[in-house]
Amino acid sequence: MSHVGVGPRAVMRSVAFLTAGVLAVPALAGCTSEDPSGKPLAEQDVAAAGRASVSDGGTLRWAVDSVPDTLNAFQSDADATTTRVAQAVLPSMFRMDEAGSPVRNPDYLESAEVVDTEPKQVVVYKLNQQAVWSDGREIGAADFAAQWRALSGKDSAYWTARNAGYDRIEKIERGANDLEVKVTFSRPYADWKALFTPLYPKDVTGTPDAFNDGARRALKVSAGPFAVKKVDTKGDQVVLTGNPRWWGEPAKLDQIVLRAVPRDERVSELVAGELDLAEIDPETADEVGLAAGPPRDAATGTPLMGPGGTPAPGAQGRSAAEALRSWAVANGSDEEAAEEEVLAREKRSEAEAKARRRQQALSGFEVRKSLEPAYTQLALNGADGPLADERVRRAVARALDREKLAQAVLKPLGLPAEPVGSHLALSGQPAYADGSGALGEQNAKEARALLADAGWVPGGPVKKKDGEEAAGAEKDKQEKDGKDEKKAEGDDDGTYIVGEDNKNEGDRNDGGDDAKDGADGESGEKHSSGKNTAQGGAPGAYAPKGTAAPADAAAAPLAKDGKALTLRFVLPSGPGSETLRTVADRITDMLKEIGIGTEVTKVPDESYFKDHIAAGEYDLALYSWPASAFPATDARPIYAKPVPAADGSLNVAQNYTRVGTDQVDQLFDRAMTTLDQKEARGLLRKADSRIWAAAGSVPLYQRPQLVAARENLANAGAFGFETPVYEDMGFLKKGAHGSRPSAPAPSSSPSSPSS
Repeated sequence: MSHVGVGPRAVMRSVAFLTAGVLAVPALAGCTSEDPSGKPLAEQDVAAAGRASVSDGGTLRWAVDSVPDTLNAFQSDADATTTRVAQAVLPSMFRMDEAGSPVRNPDYLESAEVVDTEPKQVVVYKLNQQAVWSDGREIGAADFAAQWRALSGKDSAYWTARNAGYDRIEKIERGANDLEVKVTFSRPYADWKALFTPLYPKDVTGTPDAFNDGARRALKVSAGPFAVKKVDTKGDQVVLTGNPRWWGEPAKLDQIVLRAVPRDERVSELVAGELDLAEIDPETADEVGLAAGPPRDAATGTPLMGPGGTPAPGAQGRSAAEALRSWAVANGSDEEAAEEEVLAREKRSEAEAKARRRQQALSGFEVRKSLEPAYTQLALNGADGPLADERVRRAVARALDREKLAQAVLKPLGLPAEPVGSHLALSGQPAYADGSGALGEQNAKEARALLADAGWVPGGPVKKKDGEEAAGAEKDKQEKDGKDEKKAEGDDDGTYIVGEDNKNEGDRNDGGDDAKDGADGESGEKHSSGKNTAQGGAPGAYAPKGTAAPADAAAAPLAKDGKALTLRFVLPSGPGSETLRTVADRITDMLKEIGIGTEVTKVPDESYFKDHIAAGEYDLALYSWPASAFPATDARPIYAKPVPAADGSLNVAQNYTRVGTDQVDQLFDRAMTTLDQKEARGLLRKADSRIWAAAGSVPLYQRPQLVAARENLANAGAFGFETPVYEDMGFLKKGAHGSRPSAPAPSSSPSSPSS
């Protein structure tokens, strides 16, 4: 999901798609207690090949979600394509490895280390002697200093999205020579490796005007294997060409063209031969996978070719139709009927031919798949309403079978279906440990007990307001059949009807897809997924008031103070969000089992985040966060306790669930200042366990990464955690083959909670 998003170290840790306190860590399977981080659940899948196997030259046409509004990754409107461009054309002091950890980038750095901690933390960067900007100037201390001043937050004339880390720098100086940069911090900063990636030239960061406007549509000076040739807003593409001053391994490709192609149009562009690489949805992945086999009928899926490559029955085309007509006429059959049969066969033949052409076009591609460095979460808005009560949030969280949700999304794709156990890292990253034990395993009985403790009881009375039905209430008694007329007239015989909430289900839904999804397609029209919530249980059952509820009455809708427990579940409606809607359906069913109703609203993708998630107009929502190699810095604004702003509003930063605690903030602050990595990981794991306990968000599964790639394209595809190596991408020489990962083995990562 991805709805909106940027890379882990662009502007901010933002929503990745649409398209997100264990006080004792549970027992871990497949790894030792000393290393709860485990291993990445899936390898990257890029058809890895040595440079000697890759041809020189060619253009890679790569589908992206958008042409970026800015090429400055530190501005608020930067996006994922901004990050993609920055990775290819700008210096990065550290790159991400296959486990999502930062590693020194030797193209720019000979070394970087903390040389002093007292009285101040000092880091010395020793730069690659060959590292120069595309205008010939050496990369040096002046570029580091200009970026620090721009991002420090001290000069409001710079339109920056954030200053995390840069605000802790006291000064930047030239070191022992021109190739050394000495950075002194005013306060200790554990995530110092996050800084100066990407690094912009002082031409961009030296003045507010240059920073704010100079790098939005062009980068005149760069220092990567590629350079920006043009940003073509009319043609919806960004063109990158080889950098003639690049000192590292030369780029294999002549050009990379990043084309903005909507997700639902990518399969057509692949068929037309207009793309070489594109992230795709599961449905497109299925079609690309099937294209590798024999041609099949597009409608029925039956083979169009028989044994030995001969046409299968029904695939012979017009010649067979003509033979049918001749036979019919010769034998005195109805010529008109024969003609109709001929036309029908011709139409089938045309459809089959079209299907063959489509499958033939796609047969040159393969699906490369891994797990994205991002996870999808269920967000619970704790600002007001029922979810302001931690007991209700915990009940919702404990009603979820996270393992089943992960399996529903990942198992059909052949990817490891492990629930995510941390808010702050993913399996394989150093900070990862399964902290879900702070919340407890899935348990409907205990979830119902939490709700009862919060005052939500099954079959509670639901009051009407101003002649209108209370939320989730059953329809007027007059709509019932004749046997209930006495109750409709106001008589009360001391009984209530259990489960009559399902009586008028047929009136509300016709059983179609919209009913299942809970809303009408793109309209955003609301429907109740929790049915009626006045009373519930076995349909048609009667019981005197005060008698014990039947065993299955625990699933009856809940109410409190005359109001049904119904939560607003907001979802995106656009193409590419089908997986989220499927997950939402499963969650809705799980909540219904403990008596919680859901009112599903589908909204356009463009308004989903801004008008609903960020604005707090939801109770439940699904969205994704990218993983970060620097969780102390990047995750803090997501989970920090909201604070009142000067104007009286609530400053939530990126904490869109509005749930936070002082203790979590303190743990983040301590993790950010300690230079002992083991201690920092311990503090982050404690913070994560307390985030689990507060139940503001529930991590569900790591997002699948499905990429259609031309079969002869090497070193590109589903990158997983690792930063792409742009200079190694290219098309294989004739007879050469790239290396693909084998089918995923059973995971050796921390086990998920039993459910």
